[in-house]
Amino acid sequence: MVDVVTDIVINQPIEVVSDYATDPDHAPKWYVNIHAVEWKTPKPLAIGSQIAFKANFLGRELAYVYEIVEYEPQRKLVMKTATGPFPMETTYTWQEEDLGRTRMILRNKGIPTGFSKLFTPFMSTMMKKANNKDLQKIKRILETK
Repeated sequence: MVDVVTDIVINQPIEVVSDYATDPDHAPKWYVNIHAVEWKTPKPLAIGSQIAFKANFLGRELAYVYEIVEYEPQRKLVMKTATGPFPMETTYTWQEEDLGRTRMILRNKGIPTGFSKLFTPFMSTMMKKANNKDLQKIKRILETK
């Protein structure tokens, strides 16, 4: 089981950060490994929405569908894999730090099946590194708007 938590403070109001992060169409812009997104259910984002993602991770092409299982605008978003190479849950939470600054917390937890057992001990480290890059990228995007 992997359980990776990363966070960053972004110099933008909570509504700007959460609105951008919860739009799946933005994912390829700020997730280093995601390169394609396809809505499987009609927009807008809501509990039960399903979105297909294509990503590259540890030299593999991954295709998976996330389902939105919890959504509180400007507070929390939880999505779980409905299909894909391993069961994963991704959670975004946002906290207002002070006026105009937001802490975004990104958590991924799951069981990394579908990869060689040799990778398992390194999976958390690799995911944390990727998540940190993703949060740095969303920070750069949002702070230069």
